[in-house]
Amino acid sequence: MTAGTLPVIAVVGPTGSGKSDLGVALAQRLGGEIINADSMQFYRGMDIGTAKLPEDERGGIPHHLLDILDVTEEASVSDFQAQARETIDRIRSRGNYPILVGGSGLYVRAALDVLEFPGTDPQLRRRIEDELESVGFEALRAKLRDVDPVSADRLGDARRVVRALEVHELTGRPFSSFMPERTYYQPAVQLGLAVERPVLHVRLARRVDQMVQQGLLDEVRVLDAAGLRSGRTASRALGYAQFLKVLDGHWNTGQAVEDTVIATRKFARRQLTWFRADPRVTWLDFDNPELLKAATTAILEG
Repeated sequence: MTAGTLPVIAVVGPTGSGKSDLGVALAQRLGGEIINADSMQFYRGMDIGTAKLPEDERGGIPHHLLDILDVTEEASVSDFQAQARETIDRIRSRGNYPILVGGSGLYVRAALDVLEFPGTDPQLRRRIEDELESVGFEALRAKLRDVDPVSADRLGDARRVVRALEVHELTGRPFSSFMPERTYYQPAVQLGLAVERPVLHVRLARRVDQMVQQGLLDEVRVLDAAGLRSGRTASRALGYAQFLKVLDGHWNTGQAVEDTVIATRKFARRQLTWFRADPRVTWLDFDNPELLKAATTAILEG
């Protein structure tokens, strides 16, 4: 392959499946650079709770789009799309493989696919959020169902329902119309790491325990002083929301750990649902002793 035809490689799958390690190994084997596609790893200082690879575990491989936001800032998938595509072009111009690594499904798709993102109107969004406070989530979703039943059935959290209603009022089009058929923006290969659910549950529980031992509570304390609570995105991150309650004296560490593990399992289930729905993903067993070989073969033959 010439530099201009190198595909974008995306390593996807549930949290705790080993995506970061495989990304580094592929970059070392093939000659590549990593692009972060975990929306919580955009944030400076959110290291332990997001399982961000420490510098000394990155194998000398350049990592892009890590630590690009303060915790008070809101992540934007449309901004990420522009940044990721610019980074992809720069990496390919150096003759290297761009390797997208992360489990934030919409962000992965924004980088890889022909996908349009409508604008936003802060005043309109505030009005819809006020309506949410007034009438409640189910009533607001019922309103969305009248104009966009596809999105109403698919979206299960208040923030995304608010966004869907905002898009409809701004554009006159249903939010679901902005998620077209899956078509790559440029050549790409997606590799998914498959983990059996019982094994994944054990790995996730162990990972949360490790985060606590590494100092997650102290990390949350530092970020709290930096404005974590005012960040609409960062303050909701797994582990951080729970350990803020420890700082407030509402929970003890054990309760925060238990709730974080439960929430992380649910999140991993949603990730699997998202990526399993994409027939273009090649699934590989995460614990295959020949994983790197299998991944490399899938890329070179894909």
